[in-house]
Amino acid sequence: MNRDDMILISVDDHIIEPPDLFANHLPDRYKKDAPRLVHREDGSDVWQFRDNSIGNAALNAVAGRPKEEYGMDPQGLEEIRPGCYDVDERVADMNAGGVLAQMNFPSFPGFSARLFATEDSDFSLALVRAYNDWHIDEWCAAHPGRFIPMALPAIWDAELCAQEIRRVAEKGCHSLTFPENPVPLGYPSFHTEYWDPVWRALTDCGTVMNLHIGSSGRLAVTAPDAPPDVMITLQPINLVQAAADLMWSRVLKEYPTIKIALSEGGTGWIPYFLERLDRTYEMHATWTLQDFGGKLPSEVFREHFLTCFISDPIGVRLRNEIGIDNICWEADYPHSDSMWPNAPEQLHEVLTANSVTDDETDKMTHGNAMRWYSFDPFAHIPRAQATVGALRRAAEGHDVSVKSRSRQVIAPAEKLATYRKKAQAALAAAEQ
Repeated sequence: MNRDDMILISVDDHIIEPPDLFANHLPDRYKKDAPRLVHREDGSDVWQFRDNSIGNAALNAVAGRPKEEYGMDPQGLEEIRPGCYDVDERVADMNAGGVLAQMNFPSFPGFSARLFATEDSDFSLALVRAYNDWHIDEWCAAHPGRFIPMALPAIWDAELCAQEIRRVAEKGCHSLTFPENPVPLGYPSFHTEYWDPVWRALTDCGTVMNLHIGSSGRLAVTAPDAPPDVMITLQPINLVQAAADLMWSRVLKEYPTIKIALSEGGTGWIPYFLERLDRTYEMHATWTLQDFGGKLPSEVFREHFLTCFISDPIGVRLRNEIGIDNICWEADYPHSDSMWPNAPEQLHEVLTANSVTDDETDKMTHGNAMRWYSFDPFAHIPRAQATVGALRRAAEGHDVSVKSRSRQVIAPAEKLATYRKKAQAALAAAEQ
């Protein structure tokens, strides 16, 4: 397939929330206590909520910036591309990058809205609903056909979470972000019956549960003084555990239509994981009493799990070992793994090098995403205007050049020292 003829839907991108997030959807009685964006003397902007201050780390909003400016330091909105937080600019960046549609994960509330879980359940629910309504009714609705809506969960209460899943499904939202492991957040595991209301709501509504790397707040790190490369390399490992937890749980057996996405987990590890599942079943099912109704675990995996990749040449090469109907492409804008604005070039190179057919390309680049998330962009945008080439022609003149945006350039050695200091402090606090 010609590069410019591809249609790209990304199932993993991110929003840097704008200052007016809670202006229109939070009841007036809660507005004075809502999170607010605070501009600091050092030029950074942070969300302040009670005793929590959450900044936008410079791995999270680096699209269009030189790699020397990557890091973990909080940034101000003036230091990042407006497309990170302004929906009109986001669509302009999408056009310039040849991307038809995105699904956007949250930033400052955490992937599972754990920040909003307060001692006041009514207030917490109001925050979650306000965020979801802003996301669906303002961000996504501003450009129909360009965004797959995603909802935050009421993570602290399974019944309330189920109610919210049903509420947003009526608004056309069939995607939920959720922690890949609830236990580190203080909630019951996937192996309990606690989450049954959530599983029922997901299946009833045809909603996909998205388990994003790091969504539990735990990332695999060998030691507090390990370089950040270790953390970045091991991030997908969290999802290996999540997939194993759910594969061997009662969930897939009791909710046979449940759909789960392993967001930003990559795909290259999936074939070995499937072999290991089947081997474990063959060797141990007689005493662990696992029963998949005559199917192999690898077959059951393909019925329930969506896998996602950014580049991942190994995964593309092994696409048929994974399951061609179980793979979606993701862009990760504006994070540091993103290839924006050159994703079409890099993706096309990987697809061509691995002799991917046009039918396979269509499935991985947009068809599977449309089917899994009940999303039809072509109800709003003619297919002829949805291709990489057509979108880029519509964006002619839009600035996509790499340029410095940092107020101050911090030397790499200083960045590393700050990172290690924070990691050691976090470890010390966890041990207390």
